[in-house]
Amino acid sequence: MGKKKQKKTWQLVVALVVVVISGVLFVGAAAGWFSEKKARISEEYYTDNVGLMDFDAAEYDSLASEGKSFLVLVDQGGCNTADRLREFAENLAVEKNVAIYRIMFDEMKKSKMGEYVKYYPSFVVVSRGKVLAFLRADSDEDADAYNNYEAFLGWIDQYVNWP
Repeated sequence: MGKKKQKKTWQLVVALVVVVISGVLFVGAAAGWFSEKKARISEEYYTDNVGLMDFDAAEYDSLASEGKSFLVLVDQGGCNTADRLREFAENLAVEKNVAIYRIMFDEMKKSKMGEYVKYYPSFVVVSRGKVLAFLRADSDEDADAYNNYEAFLGWIDQYVNWP
């Protein structure tokens, strides 16, 4: 085989490798292989002052723009499901020694979180300033997490790396 033919063969092999790697990266990105699957709650939320901390849309947007990772209960008074989810959040705060934010649904709609969460009550995992996951009040898939504390913990554990 001549040098020119050998050089062309190597160029073809390199081009083929580049195409295959690019394809794998493209498919992987589309499938979410490289996206963040679990959040690490920011250290400042692990505190002796556990429980629910009320905040508003401006505070949420500020923390999100700072790239913080935290948990949020989207609440609304006068609803049995919201009462139960609030109890679950309070228990989680004590068990994991973590502070959790609480925002009322009407206030949440004014925040960037309102682009994702459309119904109340909900529980939101924010990772590096972005909504990673939230409980969907209109979803049969999330119904158990609204009614059973162990199911709620199972849902949370899918999205949070606890220390």
